[in-house]
Amino acid sequence: MRSPASETELLERARAIAGSTLAELAAELHWPVPHDPRRSKGWAGQLVEAALGARSGGAPGPDFPGLGIELKTIPVNRAGKPLESTWVGIAPMEDVTGLEWETSLVRAKLARVLWVPTVAVAGGELRSRRIGAPFLWTPSRDEEATLRADWEEFMEDIALGRFASITGRRGTALQLRPKAADSRERDWTTDEDGRRVLANPRGFYLRSSFTAALLARHFGA
Repeated sequence: MRSPASETELLERARAIAGSTLAELAAELHWPVPHDPRRSKGWAGQLVEAALGARSGGAPGPDFPGLGIELKTIPVNRAGKPLESTWVGIAPMEDVTGLEWETSLVRAKLARVLWVPTVAVAGGELRSRRIGAPFLWTPSRDEEATLRADWEEFMEDIALGRFASITGRRGTALQLRPKAADSRERDWTTDEDGRRVLANPRGFYLRSSFTAALLARHFGA
């Protein structure tokens, strides 16, 4: 499918698939449905990307680069509460001195987001999740200030090699957590004593408490 030419067209496409189950959408696109939940991480998001015509090609930046819009599918329960944190992007582990929030990948990813909820059903089968009503979001001034403060704090820790202090409990809106398919994966970086060390790659995530408040405001829950 061609990439949407406008924000309006993208939103219309997203509204057109709302109400479908993931299995129904997969059948329409001739996509196989994974049978092993352990191997299905990211499948729902990739399916919705294909249905909407995303063309990022895995490159850094938003999923719809021509529109400056990132797509985020978010699994929620029937009460509309997020079931997990939301992946944003990989964190740089080297040469971070001088990086600024205004030109960061995290800000580019979150400047304009199309949220597409997928509603979990009893039994938790991925194929049976139903696509919810989409909506577009741009961070408010207060939301961006919170995101920026978290990002700058984490980036200072990385610049100073303070990896031991970075835990999942840190951050108001953002988390910085290990990101690797294999926990044995390591990248070279520099610790706080200036030594070259191997460390797990880190990724930025939006906290579920942050996205829960966002969803509640939009849907009036």
